[in-house]
Amino acid sequence: MKWQQVQDSPAAVFVVVLDPGEEVLAQITGFAREQSLGASQVTAVGAFSQATVGWFDRSARNYRRIPVDEQCEVLSLLGDIAVGEEGPTPHLHAVLGLPDGTTRGGHLLEGRVWPTLEVIVRDSPVALAKIHRPDLGLALINLPDGASRGSGT
Repeated sequence: MKWQQVQDSPAAVFVVVLDPGEEVLAQITGFAREQSLGASQVTAVGAFSQATVGWFDRSARNYRRIPVDEQCEVLSLLGDIAVGEEGPTPHLHAVLGLPDGTTRGGHLLEGRVWPTLEVIVRDSPVALAKIHRPDLGLALINLPDGASRGSGT
């Protein structure tokens, strides 16, 4: 993995390029913790030699694994980085293109890079906390008391 900070102010922006064989979540998690990222937006394109995405089954409170055991294009990878119990933690979703033009998508559980993954990380000067919600079986961003509430319209 190589990276370069391309903007400092008003918020840091990084370009991160992953190498063949690297596992995406491990690399992005390590990078986020090295840089002490606390509220970041992540986007990326590239390709994987194999990947696993997941669909959250709310009755089981766990992800149904959807393996992609072939080379696939990363048509879209997006998500966030917020501070969880173990430090900065990425939450990523991916849409993967298969050789026949079909797609697989969901929560990214694993992705093995081939030949590259080009990641843009836009940080924010604030930190957001992820709190485990036992009622849902997920860790979600927890906005502080006093955060504005929208009407949803």
